[in-house]
Amino acid sequence: MSDADLQVSGRTVEEATRKAEDQLGLDRDEFETEIVREGKNGLLGVGAEDAIIKVRIIPVVESSKGEVGDVGVEVLSRLIELMGLDGDVSFKEESDTAVLNIEGDDLGVLIGRRGTTLSSLQHIVRLIIASRVTEWPMLTVDVCGYKQRRRAALESLAERLAEQVKVRHRPITLEPMPADERRVVHLTLADRHDVYTESVGEDAGRKVIIYPKRP
Repeated sequence: MSDADLQVSGRTVEEATRKAEDQLGLDRDEFETEIVREGKNGLLGVGAEDAIIKVRIIPVVESSKGEVGDVGVEVLSRLIELMGLDGDVSFKEESDTAVLNIEGDDLGVLIGRRGTTLSSLQHIVRLIIASRVTEWPMLTVDVCGYKQRRRAALESLAERLAEQVKVRHRPITLEPMPADERRVVHLTLADRHDVYTESVGEDAGRKVIIYPKRP
């Protein structure tokens, strides 16, 4: 299935959109949606239909990741300077994205609680670059390798909690997370036969629940 032509269903269009965020690990302003079918409740459940949306990721810039990275280094370095912080911005190419990493001392303020500040900073940098190149850049902003460590920690946490769910036969709810972190949890446990995951809540309060599968 291509992310560029992804169909997602839910009881409502809003629920389907939130599911798309989890499946793609993206915020809703990073993809476009087309309503294929509005959901309806039916009468006493009879004739009810799920809503269906078609999702298309906003195109990545046609320029090379190297060019995007160079512009990103310039933009991010300037933002850090304006915030009165000292940090060195480096750039590297990964398989599907350009990664900007900030190194320095006392940069925890750029990460924020649960990485929320870092997510906002990344969004701002993407918006500024997109205003220059007219299309949406596939770009990740990191601080001292925080996201790489966070991903490893989330994978370990998901496996550990899944074992608890399997033994106790009771669901466990994780703390609220941004879309890319929820996706890490979903993907980590996707192939397990004893538990499954769902996301609940809205906006910044959206979180993952790990459920036991019944025999």
